[in-house]
Amino acid sequence: MSEISQFLIPHGFRFGAARAGLKQSGRTDFALIVADASASAAAMFTANRVTAAPLHVDKQHLAATGGRVRVVAINAGNANCAAGKAGLDAAHAVCTAAAEAFACKPEEVFPSSTGIIGVPLPAEKLIAVLPELVSTIGSESDHFQQLAQAILTTDTVEKTAFARVEIDGREVRIAAACKGSGMIHPQLVPHATMLVYILTDAQVAPPVLDRFLRAAVETSFNRISVDGDTSTNDTVLLLASGASGAVVGADNEAFCAVLQQVCTSLARQIVADGEGVSHVVELNIEGAASNTDALRVAKAIAHSPLVKTAWAGCDPNWGRLAAAIGYSGAQIDPDRFDIWFGELPICRDGGRAVEFDEIAAHAYIKQSEFSIRIQLHQGDGRCTFWTTDLTHAYIHINADYST
Repeated sequence: MSEISQFLIPHGFRFGAARAGLKQSGRTDFALIVADASASAAAMFTANRVTAAPLHVDKQHLAATGGRVRVVAINAGNANCAAGKAGLDAAHAVCTAAAEAFACKPEEVFPSSTGIIGVPLPAEKLIAVLPELVSTIGSESDHFQQLAQAILTTDTVEKTAFARVEIDGREVRIAAACKGSGMIHPQLVPHATMLVYILTDAQVAPPVLDRFLRAAVETSFNRISVDGDTSTNDTVLLLASGASGAVVGADNEAFCAVLQQVCTSLARQIVADGEGVSHVVELNIEGAASNTDALRVAKAIAHSPLVKTAWAGCDPNWGRLAAAIGYSGAQIDPDRFDIWFGELPICRDGGRAVEFDEIAAHAYIKQSEFSIRIQLHQGDGRCTFWTTDLTHAYIHINADYST
């Protein structure tokens, strides 16, 4: 039994945020997640080969500790990327200072950054507010909300998800916060920026936690796109404090399901808050030769400027969908695919459906959220993918981002 609900804060963690002076707005821009004791950790990172300094440090630290984290230090307003040795030095300086503040090893600190690329990170500003954070962090819902607010950049709303599940008679809680609005097409491996922090008070060994995270990410964060750009800083971190006393093994389907639920909720929130978005679109690709082919079709559609601008104008130009299907690289038969807008038949056997009603189709895609279903008739492959339109507002936000 699980539920998405407000403010189910897992035991074993504290949170807080402060103003370090990185954001021009003057809002909070440095946040901490502090585990009362060393927590099990699993993380996934961007596939972009230009990778921010904190991600390099994170990988080194997780390897050194065998997947254990005490402190997560997150700054917004500066990506600490493309800054060379100075960027790495800044990330290490923050880790060293945080470790001293919370009496742990520097390797147990997990740094994260988001913001503009190519500007040196003033680590001294973050270090200067650490004493304030040490005295103000807490485990209540308002402390968690401080975290959710501080990590935002071009986001317009906080993005959180909460759930609980009973395991062996004990309540296990999951709470998660993320940011992401633009530069969103996560390609998280081993397969503006998305940062995701998921916390649970279950007791889970790091290798098992890693397995759960990879499965949840593949059908949530790896199934969204706002603009097709993969950030240099994308990170998903899952921490387990063990404070509930509930032991979760690798075969625990209930925990796996609720983690998937939380990740999907966050992924959809990111898409809904996409920069300049006026329409959120759910793509359901069915009948592909494989799940991989289904994903190829979904991404070809989601990344097409012609398709996305048609959605922005509420134009039911399904021919653009057909073109994207054709160049997707998936196995298709041009005379054997069907398209529906919701329940409205649009295309049948590769051509305009006899029942196609342009007025009804136009009215349907005027909705802020709508779905498109495509049947390829090639096999059993399928996927669900969430994406957006492309508007003048997106151009305005990103044309002015650094100035």
